[in-house]
Amino acid sequence: MEKLKLVIPKGRIYEKVVQLMNDAGYRMSVQGRELKPVSGDPNIEIKIMKPQNIPPIVALGSHDAGFTGLDWCVETGANVERVLDLGFDPVRIVAAVPETMDDAALRSKKIVVASEYERITTEWLEREKYVYHYLRVSGATEVFPPDDADMIVDNTASGTTLRENKLRIVGEIMRSSTQFIVNPEIFSHPWKKRKIEEMCLLFTAVLTAAKKVMLEMNIPVDKADAIIPRLPCMKAPTVAELAGGSGIAAKIVVDRDVVATLIPELIRLGATDILEYEINKVIVV
Repeated sequence: MEKLKLVIPKGRIYEKVVQLMNDAGYRMSVQGRELKPVSGDPNIEIKIMKPQNIPPIVALGSHDAGFTGLDWCVETGANVERVLDLGFDPVRIVAAVPETMDDAALRSKKIVVASEYERITTEWLEREKYVYHYLRVSGATEVFPPDDADMIVDNTASGTTLRENKLRIVGEIMRSSTQFIVNPEIFSHPWKKRKIEEMCLLFTAVLTAAKKVMLEMNIPVDKADAIIPRLPCMKAPTVAELAGGSGIAAKIVVDRDVVATLIPELIRLGATDILEYEINKVIVV
């Protein structure tokens, strides 16, 4: 039996990746702290690892595909193919210094820069022409200034942790989100290539569905010409005549963020009996 070896990240994006796998139909069963979950798809083998370790092992070919942040793809320099940006856990990689330190002071001496991102940090410092000593750290980077470091390079979603530690951002280096990555050699293996394409199709369908809802409504016959042409939808509304010719039933898929204004407008135009549904997948072909 053909097998696709997949690696899932520990940490903050784990739950979202597992939910995506489940919603796509690749049901995962995890027993306690087990690091090798069982997939509902017998052709998929799964292992759980730290996200920073995933690009190198996928590049080596010991695993075919995995999920990790773009930051770790860049930091490790691993030769992997990013086949889908899932958009999970969006963060900025930034340089930050104590609020009391001015820019002139940063340029006037050799500064200590603490970060777990060595490649990303040193390449940026070189581009910005800082004189620096790099200090590799792991976790809680924000506690190092001002006693043990002049600057940190870390990821941030909202900047709240930096502000709480009285740090200010002096440079945005890159933006990162969760990627679905594969070993480039997978594309020369027909079965694995097809499997990855199928997974990307289903992942995209789940991600698209999360941003949309289905609306179903009844429309009086005398209101149809005014309402139906104004219905937003993916291609065209699905319409059917109600029993007895008393009206028209219409069904549309719309962006979730327009519903709050769309439903009141439909009511003003004469639509009745409006129902809103969640959607599991949206596949556009």
